[in-house]
Amino acid sequence: MHLLIPHASALGEAVIPALKLLDLPRLAELLALLQPQPDDLAAPAADNSEDDDAEYRYSPPHEAALARLAGWPGRDGNWPLAAWWAAQDGLDTSDLAGSSGVASADLGLALLTPVHWHVGTEQISLLDPQQLDLTEAESRGLLQAVRPSFEAVGWRIIWGAPLRWYAAHPDLLDLDCASLDRVIGRNIDLWLPRSAETRLQRRLQVEVQMLLHGHAINDAREAHRLPAVNSFWLWGCGAAQAAAVPDDLQIDTRLSAPLLGGDWAAWCNAWQALDAGPVAELLARARLGQAVRLTLCGERRAHSWAGPSPGTRPVWTRFLGHFKRARVIAVQPVLEQL
Repeated sequence: MHLLIPHASALGEAVIPALKLLDLPRLAELLALLQPQPDDLAAPAADNSEDDDAEYRYSPPHEAALARLAGWPGRDGNWPLAAWWAAQDGLDTSDLAGSSGVASADLGLALLTPVHWHVGTEQISLLDPQQLDLTEAESRGLLQAVRPSFEAVGWRIIWGAPLRWYAAHPDLLDLDCASLDRVIGRNIDLWLPRSAETRLQRRLQVEVQMLLHGHAINDAREAHRLPAVNSFWLWGCGAAQAAAVPDDLQIDTRLSAPLLGGDWAAWCNAWQALDAGPVAELLARARLGQAVRLTLCGERRAHSWAGPSPGTRPVWTRFLGHFKRARVIAVQPVLEQL
Protein backbone atom coordinates (compact mmCIF):
# COMPACT_ATOMS: atom_id res chain seq x y z
CA MET A 1 0.00 0.00 0.00
CA HIS A 2 1.33 3.42 -1.00
CA LEU A 3 -0.46 6.48 0.34
CA LEU A 4 0.20 9.80 -1.43
CA ILE A 5 -1.12 12.97 0.25
CA PRO A 6 -1.18 16.24 -1.73
CA HIS A 7 -1.12 19.60 0.08
CA ALA A 8 0.20 18.08 3.29
CA SER A 9 1.75 21.48 4.05
CA ALA A 10 2.06 24.97 2.62
CA LEU A 11 4.35 27.96 2.43
CA GLY A 12 3.90 31.25 4.23
CA GLU A 13 3.16 32.49 7.70
CA ALA A 14 -0.52 31.56 7.56
CA VAL A 15 0.15 27.83 7.87
CA ILE A 16 2.39 28.04 10.94
CA PRO A 17 -0.41 28.36 13.56
CA ALA A 18 -2.22 25.46 11.88
CA LEU A 19 0.90 23.27 12.01
CA LYS A 20 1.30 24.00 15.70
CA LEU A 21 -2.30 22.92 16.35
CA LEU A 22 -2.00 19.62 14.51
CA ASP A 23 -2.09 16.50 16.68
CA LEU A 24 -1.29 13.53 14.45
CA PRO A 25 -0.17 10.68 16.74
CA ARG A 26 -0.47 7.93 14.11
CA LEU A 27 1.54 9.86 11.56
CA ALA A 28 4.21 10.54 14.22
CA GLU A 29 4.48 6.82 14.99
CA LEU A 30 4.37 5.81 11.33
CA LEU A 31 7.26 8.11 10.40
CA ALA A 32 9.33 6.50 13.17
CA LEU A 33 8.68 3.02 11.77
CA LEU A 34 9.52 3.87 8.17
CA GLN A 35 12.76 4.88 6.47
CA PRO A 36 13.06 8.15 4.52
CA GLN A 37 13.71 7.59 0.84
CA PRO A 38 16.61 9.47 -0.76
CA ASP A 39 14.87 10.50 -3.97
CA ASP A 40 13.06 13.82 -4.30
CA LEU A 41 9.95 12.91 -6.28
CA ALA A 42 9.19 16.54 -7.01
CA ALA A 43 12.58 17.38 -8.53
CA PRO A 44 12.60 18.74 -12.09
CA ALA A 45 13.19 16.13 -14.75
CA ALA A 46 15.53 17.79 -17.20
CA ASP A 47 16.62 21.17 -15.92
CA ASN A 48 18.75 22.69 -13.20
CA SER A 49 16.09 24.68 -11.37
CA GLU A 50 17.15 25.86 -7.95
CA ASP A 51 15.20 24.42 -5.03
CA ASP A 52 14.49 27.98 -3.85
CA ASP A 53 12.27 28.34 -6.91
CA ALA A 54 10.46 25.03 -6.40
CA GLU A 55 7.14 26.67 -5.53
CA TYR A 56 7.17 28.37 -8.93
CA ARG A 57 7.45 25.23 -11.01
CA TYR A 58 4.44 24.66 -13.23
CA SER A 59 3.75 21.23 -11.72
CA PRO A 60 3.13 21.04 -7.97
CA PRO A 61 5.00 18.28 -6.11
CA HIS A 62 2.05 15.88 -5.94
CA GLU A 63 1.64 15.91 -9.73
CA ALA A 64 5.37 15.51 -10.34
CA ALA A 65 5.50 12.67 -7.80
CA LEU A 66 2.54 10.93 -9.43
CA ALA A 67 4.21 11.20 -12.85
CA ARG A 68 7.50 9.79 -11.59
CA LEU A 69 5.87 6.94 -9.70
CA ALA A 70 3.88 6.02 -12.80
CA GLY A 71 6.88 6.35 -15.08
CA TRP A 72 5.19 8.81 -17.41
CA PRO A 73 7.29 10.60 -20.02
CA GLY A 74 7.32 14.36 -19.65
CA ARG A 75 8.73 17.23 -17.61
CA ASP A 76 7.66 20.09 -15.39
CA GLY A 77 4.40 21.49 -16.77
CA ASN A 78 4.10 18.71 -19.32
CA TRP A 79 3.06 15.55 -17.52
CA PRO A 80 0.19 13.70 -19.30
CA LEU A 81 -2.39 14.39 -16.61
CA ALA A 82 -5.13 14.93 -19.17
CA ALA A 83 -4.70 11.35 -20.38
CA TRP A 84 -4.85 10.09 -16.79
CA TRP A 85 -8.02 12.03 -16.00
CA ALA A 86 -9.58 10.96 -19.31
CA ALA A 87 -9.11 7.33 -18.32
CA GLN A 88 -10.82 8.01 -14.97
CA ASP A 89 -13.69 9.69 -16.83
CA GLY A 90 -14.10 6.53 -18.92
CA LEU A 91 -12.93 8.13 -22.16
CA ASP A 92 -11.13 5.98 -24.71
CA THR A 93 -8.24 8.11 -25.96
CA SER A 94 -6.92 5.38 -28.26
CA ASP A 95 -9.27 6.39 -31.08
CA LEU A 96 -8.41 10.10 -30.96
CA ALA A 97 -5.46 9.74 -33.30
CA GLY A 98 -7.35 7.73 -35.88
CA SER A 99 -10.31 10.08 -35.91
CA SER A 100 -8.07 13.12 -36.25
CA GLY A 101 -5.80 11.64 -38.90
CA VAL A 102 -2.70 12.24 -36.75
CA ALA A 103 -0.22 9.58 -35.67
CA SER A 104 -0.79 8.67 -32.01
CA ALA A 105 2.79 9.59 -31.11
CA ASP A 106 2.22 13.14 -32.40
CA LEU A 107 -1.14 13.87 -30.76
CA GLY A 108 -1.38 15.82 -27.52
CA LEU A 109 -4.24 15.91 -25.04
CA ALA A 110 -5.00 18.77 -22.65
CA LEU A 111 -7.48 19.53 -19.89
CA LEU A 112 -9.77 22.52 -20.29
CA THR A 113 -11.25 23.41 -16.93
CA PRO A 114 -14.21 25.85 -16.95
CA VAL A 115 -13.39 28.50 -14.35
CA HIS A 116 -14.36 31.84 -12.86
CA TRP A 117 -11.79 34.63 -13.11
CA HIS A 118 -12.32 37.10 -10.28
CA VAL A 119 -11.35 40.61 -11.35
CA GLY A 120 -9.96 42.56 -8.41
CA THR A 121 -8.54 46.05 -8.15
CA GLU A 122 -4.93 44.91 -8.61
CA GLN A 123 -5.09 41.44 -10.13
CA ILE A 124 -7.21 38.70 -11.66
CA SER A 125 -7.41 35.57 -9.56
CA LEU A 126 -8.92 32.16 -10.20
CA LEU A 127 -11.70 30.82 -7.99
CA ASP A 128 -11.50 27.15 -7.00
CA PRO A 129 -13.63 25.45 -9.70
CA GLN A 130 -15.16 23.16 -7.07
CA GLN A 131 -16.94 26.23 -5.68
CA LEU A 132 -18.80 26.69 -8.96
CA ASP A 133 -21.12 23.74 -8.21
CA LEU A 134 -21.38 23.34 -11.97
CA THR A 135 -23.99 20.82 -13.10
CA GLU A 136 -23.57 18.48 -16.03
CA ALA A 137 -26.28 20.27 -18.00
CA GLU A 138 -24.66 23.66 -17.41
CA SER A 139 -21.23 22.34 -18.31
CA ARG A 140 -22.39 20.72 -21.53
CA GLY A 141 -24.33 23.82 -22.52
CA LEU A 142 -21.37 26.13 -21.97
CA LEU A 143 -19.06 23.80 -23.85
CA GLN A 144 -21.39 23.85 -26.84
CA ALA A 145 -21.31 27.63 -26.79
CA VAL A 146 -17.50 27.82 -27.01
CA ARG A 147 -16.83 24.68 -29.06
CA PRO A 148 -16.71 26.50 -32.46
CA SER A 149 -13.80 28.67 -31.31
CA PHE A 150 -11.68 25.64 -30.49
CA GLU A 151 -12.68 23.65 -33.54
CA ALA A 152 -11.88 26.64 -35.77
CA VAL A 153 -8.19 26.22 -34.86
CA GLY A 154 -8.29 22.46 -35.33
CA TRP A 155 -8.69 21.36 -31.72
CA ARG A 156 -10.97 18.39 -31.14
CA ILE A 157 -13.08 19.01 -28.02
CA ILE A 158 -14.47 16.25 -25.78
CA TRP A 159 -16.68 16.52 -22.70
CA GLY A 160 -15.54 14.35 -19.80
CA ALA A 161 -17.08 15.77 -16.61
CA PRO A 162 -18.60 19.07 -15.45
CA LEU A 163 -15.16 20.45 -14.60
CA ARG A 164 -13.17 18.50 -17.18
CA TRP A 165 -13.28 19.26 -20.88
CA TYR A 166 -10.57 17.87 -23.13
CA ALA A 167 -8.78 19.20 -26.21
CA ALA A 168 -6.78 17.08 -28.64
CA HIS A 169 -4.27 18.51 -31.13
CA PRO A 170 -0.59 17.96 -32.06
CA ASP A 171 0.30 21.43 -30.71
CA LEU A 172 -0.70 20.26 -27.22
CA LEU A 173 1.84 17.44 -27.12
CA ASP A 174 4.79 19.50 -25.83
CA LEU A 175 3.02 22.57 -24.46
CA ASP A 176 4.15 23.54 -20.94
CA CYS A 177 1.29 24.79 -18.74
CA ALA A 178 0.87 25.66 -15.10
CA SER A 179 -1.23 23.20 -13.16
CA LEU A 180 -4.67 24.30 -12.02
CA ASP A 181 -3.57 23.74 -8.41
CA ARG A 182 -0.82 26.32 -8.85
CA VAL A 183 -3.25 29.02 -9.93
CA ILE A 184 -6.26 28.68 -7.63
CA GLY A 185 -6.57 31.77 -5.47
CA ARG A 186 -3.55 33.42 -7.08
CA ASN A 187 -2.76 36.06 -9.67
CA ILE A 188 -3.26 34.24 -12.96
CA ASP A 189 -0.94 36.62 -14.81
CA LEU A 190 2.03 35.06 -13.01
CA TRP A 191 1.18 31.68 -14.49
CA LEU A 192 0.37 32.65 -18.08
CA PRO A 193 3.61 32.42 -20.09
CA ARG A 194 4.11 34.92 -22.88
CA SER A 195 5.68 32.64 -25.45
CA ALA A 196 4.79 32.20 -29.09
CA GLU A 197 3.32 28.80 -28.28
CA THR A 198 0.79 30.29 -25.83
CA ARG A 199 -0.46 33.18 -27.93
CA LEU A 200 -3.22 30.97 -29.33
CA GLN A 201 -4.23 30.00 -25.80
CA ARG A 202 -4.57 33.66 -24.80
CA ARG A 203 -6.57 34.43 -27.92
CA LEU A 204 -8.94 31.57 -27.20
CA GLN A 205 -9.38 32.74 -23.62
CA VAL A 206 -10.43 36.17 -24.88
CA GLU A 207 -12.90 34.63 -27.34
CA VAL A 208 -14.36 32.36 -24.67
CA GLN A 209 -14.79 35.29 -22.29
CA MET A 210 -16.74 37.16 -24.95
CA LEU A 211 -18.92 34.15 -25.77
CA LEU A 212 -19.74 33.42 -22.14
CA HIS A 213 -20.45 37.00 -21.14
CA GLY A 214 -24.21 37.35 -20.89
CA HIS A 215 -24.83 33.72 -21.82
CA ALA A 216 -28.22 32.49 -20.62
CA ILE A 217 -26.66 29.81 -18.42
CA ASN A 218 -24.46 32.37 -16.69
CA ASP A 219 -27.38 34.77 -16.31
CA ALA A 220 -29.35 32.03 -14.57
CA ARG A 221 -26.38 31.20 -12.32
CA GLU A 222 -25.89 34.81 -11.32
CA ALA A 223 -29.60 35.11 -10.59
CA HIS A 224 -29.08 32.31 -8.07
CA ARG A 225 -25.96 34.07 -6.71
CA LEU A 226 -23.59 31.51 -8.21
CA PRO A 227 -20.31 32.55 -9.88
CA ALA A 228 -20.40 32.80 -13.65
CA VAL A 229 -18.18 30.61 -15.78
CA ASN A 230 -16.21 33.25 -17.66
CA SER A 231 -13.05 31.51 -18.88
CA PHE A 232 -11.08 28.25 -18.92
CA TRP A 233 -7.70 27.02 -17.71
CA LEU A 234 -5.55 24.88 -20.00
CA TRP A 235 -3.27 22.37 -18.27
CA GLY A 236 -2.18 18.72 -18.09
CA CYS A 237 -0.83 18.66 -21.65
CA GLY A 238 0.96 15.56 -22.86
CA ALA A 239 0.73 12.46 -24.97
CA ALA A 240 -2.79 11.27 -25.78
CA GLN A 241 -2.11 7.74 -24.60
CA ALA A 242 -3.04 5.53 -21.70
CA ALA A 243 -1.49 6.86 -18.48
CA ALA A 244 -1.75 4.26 -15.75
CA VAL A 245 -0.54 4.43 -12.15
CA PRO A 246 0.66 1.64 -9.83
CA ASP A 247 -2.19 -0.50 -8.53
CA ASP A 248 -1.14 -0.06 -4.90
CA LEU A 249 -1.14 3.74 -5.06
CA GLN A 250 -3.85 5.51 -3.07
CA ILE A 251 -4.15 9.29 -3.52
CA ASP A 252 -6.08 11.15 -0.81
CA THR A 253 -6.92 14.72 -1.80
CA ARG A 254 -9.04 15.81 1.15
CA LEU A 255 -6.46 18.43 2.22
CA SER A 256 -6.45 20.21 -1.13
CA ALA A 257 -9.66 22.25 -1.11
CA PRO A 258 -9.23 23.73 2.40
CA LEU A 259 -5.57 24.56 1.83
CA LEU A 260 -6.17 26.21 -1.55
CA GLY A 261 -9.05 28.13 -0.01
CA GLY A 262 -7.02 29.21 3.03
CA ASP A 263 -9.47 27.53 5.44
CA TRP A 264 -6.95 26.36 8.00
CA ALA A 265 -9.51 25.10 10.51
CA ALA A 266 -10.99 22.82 7.85
CA TRP A 267 -7.48 21.81 6.77
CA CYS A 268 -6.61 20.77 10.34
CA ASN A 269 -9.86 18.81 10.62
CA ALA A 270 -9.10 17.05 7.33
CA TRP A 271 -5.64 16.13 8.61
CA GLN A 272 -7.18 14.70 11.80
CA ALA A 273 -9.51 12.55 9.68
CA LEU A 274 -6.59 11.41 7.54
CA ASP A 275 -4.62 10.47 10.64
CA ALA A 276 -7.52 8.43 11.99
CA GLY A 277 -8.25 6.79 8.61
CA PRO A 278 -5.72 6.01 5.85
CA VAL A 279 -2.67 6.86 7.98
CA ALA A 280 -3.91 4.57 10.74
CA GLU A 281 -4.39 1.78 8.19
CA LEU A 282 -0.86 2.29 6.89
CA LEU A 283 0.47 2.22 10.45
CA ALA A 284 -1.34 -1.05 11.20
CA ARG A 285 0.23 -2.63 8.12
CA ALA A 286 3.68 -1.33 9.04
CA ARG A 287 3.37 -2.76 12.55
CA LEU A 288 2.81 -6.17 10.95
CA GLY A 289 5.94 -5.80 8.87
CA GLN A 290 4.09 -5.33 5.59
CA ALA A 291 5.65 -3.27 2.81
CA VAL A 292 4.15 0.23 2.91
CA ARG A 293 5.07 3.63 1.56
CA LEU A 294 3.98 7.15 2.46
CA THR A 295 4.51 10.22 0.24
CA LEU A 296 3.78 13.66 1.65
CA CYS A 297 3.60 16.59 -0.79
CA GLY A 298 3.77 20.29 -0.06
CA GLU A 299 4.25 23.26 -2.38
CA ARG A 300 8.00 22.74 -2.91
CA ARG A 301 8.81 19.10 -2.29
CA ALA A 302 7.46 15.57 -2.12
CA HIS A 303 9.18 13.23 0.33
CA SER A 304 8.63 9.49 0.76
CA TRP A 305 9.07 7.02 3.58
CA ALA A 306 8.99 3.24 3.09
CA GLY A 307 8.72 0.27 5.39
CA PRO A 308 10.21 -3.24 5.35
CA SER A 309 9.07 -5.98 3.01
CA PRO A 310 6.89 -8.73 4.52
CA GLY A 311 8.89 -11.29 6.47
CA THR A 312 11.97 -9.16 7.06
CA ARG A 313 11.32 -9.16 10.80
CA PRO A 314 10.67 -12.38 12.74
CA VAL A 315 7.14 -12.84 14.01
CA TRP A 316 8.26 -12.83 17.64
CA THR A 317 9.91 -9.40 17.29
CA ARG A 318 6.75 -7.95 15.79
CA PHE A 319 4.77 -9.47 18.67
CA LEU A 320 7.06 -7.97 21.32
CA GLY A 321 6.91 -4.64 19.52
CA HIS A 322 3.28 -4.24 20.56
CA PHE A 323 4.35 -4.14 24.22
CA LYS A 324 7.03 -1.54 23.74
CA ARG A 325 6.38 2.15 23.91
CA ALA A 326 5.93 3.36 20.36
CA ARG A 327 8.65 5.65 19.01
CA VAL A 328 7.41 8.88 17.46
CA ILE A 329 8.84 11.62 15.27
CA ALA A 330 7.87 15.27 15.62
CA VAL A 331 5.48 15.95 12.76
CA GLN A 332 5.68 19.74 12.52
CA PRO A 333 9.35 19.93 11.38
CA VAL A 334 8.67 17.27 8.76
CA LEU A 335 5.72 19.17 7.30
CA GLU A 336 7.62 22.46 7.40
CA GLN A 337 10.22 20.97 5.04
CA LEU A 338 7.62 20.35 2.34
